[in-house]
Amino acid sequence: MKEKKLRSQGWFGRKGKDGFIYRAWMKNQGTPSHEFDGRPVIGICNTWSELTPCNGHFRELAESIKHGVYEAGGFPVEFPVMSLGETLIKPTAMLYRNLVSMDVEESIRANPIDGVVLMVGCDKTTPALVMGASSVNLPSIVISGGAMLTGRYKGKDIGTSDVWRFNDAVRSGSMSQEEFEMAEENMCRSSGHCAVMGTASTMAVMVEALGLSLPQNAAIPAADSRRKSLGHMTGIRAVEMVKEDLQISKVLTKEAFENAIVVNAAIGGSTNFVIHLMAIAGRMGIDLSMDDFDRLSRNVPLIANLQPSGKYFMEDLFYAGGLPAVMRELNQFLHNDALTVNGNVMGDNVKNWECYNRDVIATVEKPFNPLSGVAILKGNLCENGAVIKPSAASSHLMKHTGKAVVFEDIDDYKARIDDENLEVDENSVMVLKNVGPKGYPGMPEVGNMGLPKKLLAKGVTDMVRISDGRMSGTGFGTVVLHASPEAAMGGNFAVIQNGDLISLDVPNRTLTLQVSEEELTRRKAEWKSSVTFSSRGYVHLYQNHVEQADQGADLDFLKGGSGSEVTRDSH
Repeated sequence: MKEKKLRSQGWFGRKGKDGFIYRAWMKNQGTPSHEFDGRPVIGICNTWSELTPCNGHFRELAESIKHGVYEAGGFPVEFPVMSLGETLIKPTAMLYRNLVSMDVEESIRANPIDGVVLMVGCDKTTPALVMGASSVNLPSIVISGGAMLTGRYKGKDIGTSDVWRFNDAVRSGSMSQEEFEMAEENMCRSSGHCAVMGTASTMAVMVEALGLSLPQNAAIPAADSRRKSLGHMTGIRAVEMVKEDLQISKVLTKEAFENAIVVNAAIGGSTNFVIHLMAIAGRMGIDLSMDDFDRLSRNVPLIANLQPSGKYFMEDLFYAGGLPAVMRELNQFLHNDALTVNGNVMGDNVKNWECYNRDVIATVEKPFNPLSGVAILKGNLCENGAVIKPSAASSHLMKHTGKAVVFEDIDDYKARIDDENLEVDENSVMVLKNVGPKGYPGMPEVGNMGLPKKLLAKGVTDMVRISDGRMSGTGFGTVVLHASPEAAMGGNFAVIQNGDLISLDVPNRTLTLQVSEEELTRRKAEWKSSVTFSSRGYVHLYQNHVEQADQGADLDFLKGGSGSEVTRDSH
């Protein structure tokens, strides 16, 4: 068979003026002529930034990837794209996920790249890069940056989930400001993303479960030398994928998405997993719905004992056998014949892995928690669905009816939450509106609202909370998220009023606003939006084109892909 001509040769293999320009300017970096002899050009898409602390070690990791590319006979070229640091960026990193995906897509397509290594870490960098690469459909492989080492405070392990506990403790008076600051010093003691099964770790699990990374990608700590070794092997494999023409579309099949949903349920992954996987499916043209998440998750127990649903940390998961050991336990639920980027099917990748600690990785027969990590709710309060994480919620609130305490937006919440006159008790249902994709804009992680100070003082630790926003994957509690359509769209969620009865029934997957259809129709006829739409720039583009949470909150015109062809030359 005739070997397929490499895409990069459309640049570097040119004769005359064009080839001269493409090669000569690359040579100013010290690149010798033989690098342009037709070997695969591997783009290393790097989200390093000092403003993204989780990815702060990526320059060093990129060097390991380059070593692997060179060893396999490839030509590595590193390039930056916009980086999203969850801890710093305002108003929310989610606002810019789709923008980064556009940056990635156009950077890959526009340049002489035959295959790409996607360097991901902090929450939104993973879906953004996978979304962008999916729309181009070149051979693509993912490497995550790894979680930071577990924090230590007063002789106990701590992680990001403890921030919420510490904050409530300070508000209730059981923790001093000095102790709070001491915990801060002991939290983030190495490079890497959050040490718990938050969104960053969930995304690392997602790409491994999808088959987009080499085995063990999800759990190797950032500071462990084996993370660099994985980078080296990822570089080697990227070159091989180009030679095999193993495009990302051959890996991201419907079966791969179903595998990811099953694994997410078993590890107690972030609720943000739902919105990001939906967006990736939209880029690949995969028919995926909210119902698929509930159907595939419902019978899958929680077998990974990891914060915030459990006790341990990502570092412990690695020592216990990592994600392959988890997936081996899930054999009965998985499509074991799904192809992965290393050229093997998923079943072969995980069949020989052992579990070394049953406190961390349980079995399906004796799970850590019989409740799944994700449940999809339907009802007149959320006509298109809402998401809850039962494994991180309170069992006594799984079936609950209470009166609504409504906050019209985040500013209203901040102004009134600690007001002694706020009419609220532990049986109330807190409702936060206008924090959805269009309403905020960007759908921030504010859904796990802090409880009223006067209830914290009484020892209340959880209440039912509902919003059209998201919460951090490190968060916990009986929190209903992603209510769709959001309040800014003027549906039933927009017209909930103080005192309305709301019934949550997780076992039956329902969320009901006990208000008659006639009354809801009357309210909606009188409803007026309080949301301000931006008149310029990316935010204007976003608010006018972002889809609802149940569809992945991508921009409507980014669905599908444009492939890798460049139709016009520059010279």
